[in-house]
Amino acid sequence: MADRFHTTSAQSQTRWGRGLPAMGSQGDITETLAGLAKRYGLRGYLLINVPSETSTDFSSNVLLTSWPDEMLKTYDHAGLIFGSPVVERLRQSTNPFAYDADGTNRRRLDGKAAIATSLFEKHGMTRGAYFPAHNSAGLRGALAFGGTREALNPREMAELNAVANHIFAEMVEIRAGAGQHAPLSRREIECLSWASAGKTSVEMSEILGLSEYTVNHYLNRATRKLDAVNRVQAVAKAIRAGLLN
Repeated sequence: MADRFHTTSAQSQTRWGRGLPAMGSQGDITETLAGLAKRYGLRGYLLINVPSETSTDFSSNVLLTSWPDEMLKTYDHAGLIFGSPVVERLRQSTNPFAYDADGTNRRRLDGKAAIATSLFEKHGMTRGAYFPAHNSAGLRGALAFGGTREALNPREMAELNAVANHIFAEMVEIRAGAGQHAPLSRREIECLSWASAGKTSVEMSEILGLSEYTVNHYLNRATRKLDAVNRVQAVAKAIRAGLLN
């Protein structure tokens, strides 16, 4: 793996500019991302679909990541997707940008700056960068890397930006081409079933004995697994697939 990424600056810029070789599996992409993180002295990577305005959690938008499970769970439990300067910027811009956990979270308007900063410091992701990406169908995503090293320099930013679209498109194609999505859990099917009956998240939470947040979490995960854009389309796809009566 080390040899795969050991190049001079000029060679690297040319190679990344042409894009990476085709990757045939999710394992290949995971290996590539881990290699890139190591090559640039970064701790973790994150490959996501850009969360929609209606997303109520971050986890359901994650395609691949080396973030610890505890970090993702804490992020969602604290509702940090709401008011996130990073998520908002990804929705509005296609330009790559660096982040600093302390400085970036100071722009939060929800009073959760200290919680967010502490979370990223705890897991060694205090500095890094996001590289917006898209595929030929217009699906928007982002590739991100984080760690504790000094900020990426312009050359490094350009190199990583050059591979973001390729890796994101490969991941989307692999998932779609396999024709296999993660199976829906019992709770996800239950929530979709009640959604098909016209129940709101609040009504479902009362029926199922769950919090509204948990209901929305299940619906968002089901929507993502079915490659739907919203819960209405998710219900339609689930019915066509015979998952709902």
